[in-house]
Amino acid sequence: MIVTAVRIRRFKQLKDAVVELHGGMTVIAGGNNAGKSTLLQALAVWEFCKVATIAQRGSAGLTTARPSNQGFGLGDDEFSPINVPSLKHLWSNMKSQKTEEDADGYTLHIECEWEVDGAKKTLGFGLALANDRLFIKVSQSNLTATDAVPVIAYLPPFAGISAREERIRGALRRRRIGEGLAGAVLRNLLLDMRDSNSKERIRLRGERPKIRDADLKRLREQDPWEVLQQTLREVFGAEMSVNDFDEEYHTYIQAYVVKGDVDKYQLTRYPGYTPRDLMVEGSGFLQWLSVYTLATSPVADLLLFDEPDAHLHTSLQAQLVERLTLLAAQYGKQVLLATHSIEIIRDSPADRILEVRNGGSFKYLSEDEQKIGLLVGIGSSYAPRIDRARSTKRVFFYEGSTDLAVLKAITTTLGKIWPTGFSEWQTSAPHKERKALWRALKSEFGDDLAALSLRDRDDESKRSVGPDLEDNQDGGPDTGFMARKWRRRYIESYLIWPAAIASASGHSQPSVELILAKEFGLAIGPTFTQLDAPDAYGDVRAKSILDWFAVSATVLAQHMPVDGICDDLIMLVDQVQEFGGRSPVVNENDQLQRSRSVAEGQGVHEGC
Repeated sequence: MIVTAVRIRRFKQLKDAVVELHGGMTVIAGGNNAGKSTLLQALAVWEFCKVATIAQRGSAGLTTARPSNQGFGLGDDEFSPINVPSLKHLWSNMKSQKTEEDADGYTLHIECEWEVDGAKKTLGFGLALANDRLFIKVSQSNLTATDAVPVIAYLPPFAGISAREERIRGALRRRRIGEGLAGAVLRNLLLDMRDSNSKERIRLRGERPKIRDADLKRLREQDPWEVLQQTLREVFGAEMSVNDFDEEYHTYIQAYVVKGDVDKYQLTRYPGYTPRDLMVEGSGFLQWLSVYTLATSPVADLLLFDEPDAHLHTSLQAQLVERLTLLAAQYGKQVLLATHSIEIIRDSPADRILEVRNGGSFKYLSEDEQKIGLLVGIGSSYAPRIDRARSTKRVFFYEGSTDLAVLKAITTTLGKIWPTGFSEWQTSAPHKERKALWRALKSEFGDDLAALSLRDRDDESKRSVGPDLEDNQDGGPDTGFMARKWRRRYIESYLIWPAAIASASGHSQPSVELILAKEFGLAIGPTFTQLDAPDAYGDVRAKSILDWFAVSATVLAQHMPVDGICDDLIMLVDQVQEFGGRSPVVNENDQLQRSRSVAEGQGVHEGC
């Protein structure tokens, strides 16, 4: 049974939201406080209202034939689906008072829609708060007595496991999960699954000495306990062992982890291995176990997981989503998984990702490029780089952590002012990925958004750089995206100027020149600053030189004299100034000092 739509009004930060949902696996992603968890919690509250209504009014209380449309009240101690400081926190901005459109006083509404045999079915609940009592009533329904209603199971981030766990059921179990203490009932869930499996094995065996092969095969493929155990064998090389529980004799449920060598469906315990209590296992194992225990439950139709990847290694995150996707297909379940995981978002198909924007906007992605915008924070309530790109319509991508500081220092030395008309964006990604990000930003903020992208040449051929520092390997021009690449290995290669090193390091200039010659085979001459400098300058491992003199690129740039600044640096600064809306030339003296031409760079090449 697939929930196709959820309508939410005045629940926490979702003041008025309509969410269309797909079947199978859905990954919910968005910025912090965008509404991912709120959507899951709204569905958990809807499930609680359904269970409470049936308990108070019977199943007929959900149908169009319900005897009364009056609500019923509960104390705050009876509310169990999610953990809130007070019931007032369920309402947007904690305002539960009625408005003109809420004539009956029920001011919070959660409604689900699904299909039964091609017919749309709807069930909605209204909630009111009066004198610290929560009132619930069916506000929308077209159900008949024979209609099936979805069962929803909610699992917040894992927490709450203890050394001793008593046998609990029903409302108390739901309360523990709603409080975020899924670990407090994990042994209960495992015991239920184990007991159900034991009964099914007895039934299948009957009077025979063993279960028939066909029945055993089907049991292993479909039974929740069998599926859980096989998953633990394959992923962790482990099984669960749960002791029998006699309510007249035992006080606490005993559950142990057994590890060993796995051969298909058999686990052989390691020699001398002593089974350990569940709680001593790592948080990743326990998180996986709690998720899979709930996911394999035959009761729930819609599973809600809030950041189930929180305690998992990145390799296990991808496995978890893959296996949950297979489970959803196998059992016909629907899974909503809220996450911040870059790995999960990157590996999930775009049409399986439901993006959440601040203000209650929910929309499935359609293209992989949109995932890039999601990963960098488009739609987040606080994203300085994004906000800056939106306002300026300009993005300057740069690579190294010190590149920006070096360029700003060089700009100051040249008597110019570093422009502020763009978003400064550090990334080690190649131009191809930066261009994909730029396209995602363009789709969000308009086609007039432009990008200037600068990266290191590293070990690539010098011929891959054009006269204006354009990257000839970028794949061709793209209007609005300017790909630039240093002609030298990286920005530090432009800073090996003896006078600057001497000033920054405390060495004398003659000693610097001697060290450069003896240790690095470099003789720095007039052609060092020119566009067509010797290849020895362009390929030098300049970072090693800076390490030798114990001086950083940022400090060295601050000591660089005007006559030591390379033409490539001047060219890039001018391009940045034009890109950011400033005139490249500030004064005539600067222009006169730096008016070298490319032709002047064709003279004698000093090098090693």
